Amino acid sequence: MQETRVVLRNMGKIDPVKVEDYVAQGGYEGLKKAIALSADEIINLVKESGLRGRGGAGFSTGSKWQFVKNTPADQKYVVCNADEGEPGTSKDLTLMKNDPNTLFEGMAIAGVTVGATYGYIYLRAEYPYLFPVLEQALANARAKGYLGKNIMGSKFDFDIEVRSGAGAYVCGEETALIESIEGKRGEPRFKPPYPGVEGLWGKPTLVNNVETLSNLPEILVKGAAWFKTMGTATCAGTKIFSLCGNVANPCVVEYPFGVNLKQLVEEVGGGAANGRKVKAVQTGGASGCILRADQIDFAMDIENCLKNGASLGSGAICVIDDSKSIVETVHNLLSFFVHESCGKCTPCREGNMRLYELCGRFLDGTAKEEDLDTMLDLADTMMLASLCGLGQTSPTAVVTSIANFRNEYLDCIANAERRNS
Repeated sequence: MQETRVVLRNMGKIDPVKVEDYVAQGGYEGLKKAIALSADEIINLVKESGLRGRGGAGFSTGSKWQFVKNTPADQKYVVCNADEGEPGTSKDLTLMKNDPNTLFEGMAIAGVTVGATYGYIYLRAEYPYLFPVLEQALANARAKGYLGKNIMGSKFDFDIEVRSGAGAYVCGEETALIESIEGKRGEPRFKPPYPGVEGLWGKPTLVNNVETLSNLPEILVKGAAWFKTMGTATCAGTKIFSLCGNVANPCVVEYPFGVNLKQLVEEVGGGAANGRKVKAVQTGGASGCILRADQIDFAMDIENCLKNGASLGSGAICVIDDSKSIVETVHNLLSFFVHESCGKCTPCREGNMRLYELCGRFLDGTAKEEDLDTMLDLADTMMLASLCGLGQTSPTAVVTSIANFRNEYLDCIANAERRNS
């Protein structure tokens, strides 16, 4: 299958820190065009393109920009969420490592549009080797006039600073990320107010994902109609997918929305590694859905994933082969969420631990069938009552594994009864 590279278009073609290489490939032409347009014209273009957030929520990018642009303030900020903490996901790493100037240009376009003069890249703590790369690339872009005062000879000022996280998964949530930048404990805020009204240091703040922002330069240059030639009716453009787990060919690839999941697993990923068979596929990262191998023949976009009992999320696709226990897999995922819950809200703090304990009963032979109903009831409560996306989505693997692999939970009970008889 041939890739369609939009945000990964320069991968392998340029020296990532050399702004001259980026400009030679047409870089900063989108920013040049944005400077010549009004904010409303840019927002209308972004809305018309159909660009949606690539971090998982899928919200309209243009609508989000409109909200921040219309909020009056003496200072506004653009924050790039580069806290790529979802297990199995490495799309933002690939983007920033190979072509950081595409991100810088996207952030500058956003800044010009919403009226922000400063931006922050909140970098995942586990990517320390990227910090000096981004810093050098920023210095080079600044020296050539693409960042800083009067960018590209215009009336606009926009500069970018890199801030490193401290290894908290919860800081992938935009308000927890903002708290962390401010030097506070990384915990989500109650909403409203939303960051577009009161964000970083109480000022209107636009928060977008790395991949979302990296789409902007090409949209500005080539237009909304071009962008909509790729993807589906509800999800225009491309998506970066990270294939991981027990897959023969782990990789990061870019395809238009609507690409078939089964083809991604079998043709791009090469199926399961070591001659095994694909037993299950988890889509969207650790907080995503676990599907049987016979359930993965469908087109990947946000709405169609939901229709097929899956989740697009961050674009992670984790292959699970037939040597693995689904119950053990879910137990391992729950241990991650127990560790990463910030503890601010009771449903997430207590719920993840309780789910972990209940799941563990099936592995140690003490479970009863009614424990499955208890797990599902608890999962419902967490999804409804948790403060942020961590607690709202951490039970997803539990719910979908019980729906699609209930027999494995029941086999744990039967095996324990046989051992005890």
